[in-house]
Amino acid sequence: MGLSKEYGFLSEIGLGSRNLGCYVNGAWKGNGPVVSSSNPANNQVIAEVVEASTQDYEEGMQACSEAAKIWMQVPAPKRGDIVRQIGDALRAKLHQLGRLVSLEMGKILPEGIGEVQEIIDMCDFSVGLSRQLNGSIIPSERPNHIMMEMWNPLGIVGVITAFNFPCAVLGWNACIALVCGNCVVWKGAPTTPLITIAMTKLVAGVLEKNNLPGAIFTSFCGGAEIGQAIAKDRRIPLVSFTGSSKVGLMVQQTVNERYGKCLLELSGNNAIVVMDDADIQLAVRSVLFAAVGTAGQRCTTCRRLLLHESIYQKVLDQLVDVYKQVKIGDPLEKGTLLGPLHTSDSRKNFEKGIEIIKSQGGKIVIGGSVIESEGNFVEPTIVEISPNANVVKEELFAPVLYVMKFKTLKEAIEINNSVPQGLSSSIFTRRPEIIFKWTGPHGSDCGIVNVNIPTNGAEIGGAFGGEKATGGGREAGSDSWKQYMRRSTCTINYGNELPLAQGINFG
Repeated sequence: MGLSKEYGFLSEIGLGSRNLGCYVNGAWKGNGPVVSSSNPANNQVIAEVVEASTQDYEEGMQACSEAAKIWMQVPAPKRGDIVRQIGDALRAKLHQLGRLVSLEMGKILPEGIGEVQEIIDMCDFSVGLSRQLNGSIIPSERPNHIMMEMWNPLGIVGVITAFNFPCAVLGWNACIALVCGNCVVWKGAPTTPLITIAMTKLVAGVLEKNNLPGAIFTSFCGGAEIGQAIAKDRRIPLVSFTGSSKVGLMVQQTVNERYGKCLLELSGNNAIVVMDDADIQLAVRSVLFAAVGTAGQRCTTCRRLLLHESIYQKVLDQLVDVYKQVKIGDPLEKGTLLGPLHTSDSRKNFEKGIEIIKSQGGKIVIGGSVIESEGNFVEPTIVEISPNANVVKEELFAPVLYVMKFKTLKEAIEINNSVPQGLSSSIFTRRPEIIFKWTGPHGSDCGIVNVNIPTNGAEIGGAFGGEKATGGGREAGSDSWKQYMRRSTCTINYGNELPLAQGINFG
């Protein structure tokens, strides 16, 4: 049985009706369970995938370990050129890959294409970085001595990604890990295996064209057992994990037990604060994108809206008006702003969440119901609720926005900082004293602290990540590359004497 006519474009990116889900030692295989990938807009099967077995994993890791010895000796600018070619290959298939992201994950087509564009941008960033992996010269207190810092590859970086950004998060990690001289082992989300395979085929083609070992980039479709194997594997010095705080904590504990390093991108519970002097129209547009975009399934989705009491009703009324205009439907159709939740379980969690919200005093202003259809559609929802309600402290991965009022900036900052998570935050104001209070030591405690823009839509040039239960990891830009390398402090004595540091005399 071949692909259905509507999915025919998948053949342009190397996919068929049944696909092997492991790329190990430069070859495709799969000896694990056969799973189906479904379209969340109608829950119909798109194609089948043969997942990895534990034997496939071990074979892949043995080959990857050997490939690491070769890859780390390739000069960094040459590694950068390989990543440049990956970016070019992505450009050639941008629209097909973006369409696949939209089809399999459920986000609207502009967001699907934007996600693939984000990897292209990361490739460009990493190409430049490949010539800037600079160490330092440090003044020595001892005569005829020089101190310097050297940065060397870790060897292998494990990347475990989530369904909501099924390929962009790989790009944040893999592009930098590769130019830093590391091989990459990727386990994509179990519910987006076609994206994992399509992305891997593209990277594999570049490696093959350059006569490089395919094992430099090793990937697996599979469930929790493959993720656990990566977390336990001493051959993988760094594991990057994106997902829930609960699972992330277990991954961290497993990796810590073997003295490995973790890079965690976990839950978000992000707030937008709107002050009394804010540009209300700008704020409303921002909240719409932040709360409704990706059907509320971004880790940077705005989940809490804090409105100054003097403008509370005005902002809320305008927001309700724009919510009424949101087009819900097939994410591949032009004009759709809200696609389906990713799985039928996600829709059930939305229903459970609404019941809990009501039981804790939440008042539904608009939305609050599932939409009867073949797919996993729900209504974008606004809730008036107390910031002290327990449900507000948790992340409901759906388009549900909690609205609350405040009197002072101090109170707004306290509410913003009162949740366990600390990923993204934003304030709308024109006053410099508020801006610098918000971004300073007594302001937002998040890793991303914005002013007059939404909580989501981060650029790749800055380090992405958060504090507290968000995990503390940083990916993409700035100096995030340092996490993918080991630092050596080197002292060289080029004289004939042996002066000791701190003026110590010994013997």
